[in-house]
Amino acid sequence: MEVNKYALDTHTKYALNANTLKLIAALAMFFDHFAAVFFPHDTLWGVLLRIPGRISAPIMCYMIAEGYHHTSNLKRYIIRLLICAVVSHIPYNLCFDYSFFQATSVIWGLAMGLTALAIVKMEDWNILLRILGLGICCVLSITANWNYIAVLWIVAFGVFYGNFRGQMISFSVIGIFLLILPSVTNLGFIDYSSPGWNWYQLGIFLAIPFLILYNGRRGKKSKFMTRFFYVFYPLHLLFIYVLRLCADSLIG
Repeated sequence: MEVNKYALDTHTKYALNANTLKLIAALAMFFDHFAAVFFPHDTLWGVLLRIPGRISAPIMCYMIAEGYHHTSNLKRYIIRLLICAVVSHIPYNLCFDYSFFQATSVIWGLAMGLTALAIVKMEDWNILLRILGLGICCVLSITANWNYIAVLWIVAFGVFYGNFRGQMISFSVIGIFLLILPSVTNLGFIDYSSPGWNWYQLGIFLAIPFLILYNGRRGKKSKFMTRFFYVFYPLHLLFIYVLRLCADSLIG
């Protein structure tokens, strides 16, 4: 099994545990969503401010794959994500001014990714059946933020678990061909306006240094960290929504 030797050899000073990575992802997510709401993405500032926030989704997907291999109850893990996705749906649509059926949050995509990974790992299933299950999860995730890209990242991270090089290569291939190239060329299922400004998607690769430093450890066990993200996600969306309402009232 290939391990991240650099992080393990320097764990006392530089390495990051799972709790720290989740906090970094949450901070990056807040920064990204704030920039997306208040800075038009077809402006220089809109592009520059969103680059750091691109690390959030890759880190979250990596942590979901890690969670698959460490959870004591996979079914409960999936249910928690599904409940969080339902709770976060309206806050997400309010924050980004979507209609109810137009889009949903990344949490739904994470739930589909975890489900897809569980299906792919069912070795007693026929390979065609597993591929079909993966495809269904990808289709169901299309309306979610990060859609099938998140699903495939989670599956790749899970399939190559213990092989960091394989994880990063598959992450890069999926990111380049399903996110970056469609973003800058207006290809794919996603409607990308002003494609020339979408180079900020390259920021996903800034997640790699953080993942390099991951030491494979959860960190201090606490109920706060266990529940933090499930509470933080919908609340930060509502907070940004309220800020947007206040800004609109002051301007208008």
